[in-house]
Amino acid sequence: MKHSYSDLAKMIDHSLLHPTMDTATLEAGIDLALAYDVASVCIMPYYLKRCAERLAGSTVQASTTIGFPHGGHTTAIKVAETLQAAKDGCQEFDMVVNISKVLSGDWDYVRGDIAAVTEAVHDAGQKVKVIFENCYLADSHKIRLCEICGELGVDWVKTSTGYGTGGATIDDLILMRKHSPDNVQVKAAGGVRDAETLIKVRELGVSRVGASRTKEMLDEVRQMHAMEPIEIGDTPNPSGY
Repeated sequence: MKHSYSDLAKMIDHSLLHPTMDTATLEAGIDLALAYDVASVCIMPYYLKRCAERLAGSTVQASTTIGFPHGGHTTAIKVAETLQAAKDGCQEFDMVVNISKVLSGDWDYVRGDIAAVTEAVHDAGQKVKVIFENCYLADSHKIRLCEICGELGVDWVKTSTGYGTGGATIDDLILMRKHSPDNVQVKAAGGVRDAETLIKVRELGVSRVGASRTKEMLDEVRQMHAMEPIEIGDTPNPSGY
């Protein structure tokens, strides 16, 4: 097939962010991510250290959120979250922009907010994804954010938190890829729930997808490649990410 199992599995950031997830659910989610060999586990910050310990020695990255889910934290708090996450073993940081400031057109503030977190992440030798929350934005906002992120050298621009009124759309992914430089990757979050859509967004130039339906999607991919299913315990996941 055109896309190998590994090509598609390594697009997925397995999301473990719903506030009702208990310890058993988080542990089962980490088990699933390891079994399916995804790109990363994006987990609630308080459980990051344990997650990083469990992922050590694997090819699955430990990731967490900064300023999540509304982006309204002060820049100082976002930087403090970043420094703590780096200490706890984070390798990829998913930061939410200050949506209020974006809608207000305060681009100096927005740039400074993104720059401060990006600098802290890159100083730690790690990577940052900047979440726009496109469902609240006009195309002009999205384009300006892509331009700022490109100028600052972020690693990914990302559509959504999964907790807004909508998630990734094809139109937004095309727009973000068009207005981001080649060195900035694009991540889709919210709405990619089957293998067909996963392949479609990959072909648009998307390199990562935030997902809670990881097992279902990758079981479909395994069927496409005539691979045996992975035996793993039930992993309840109430998130619609």
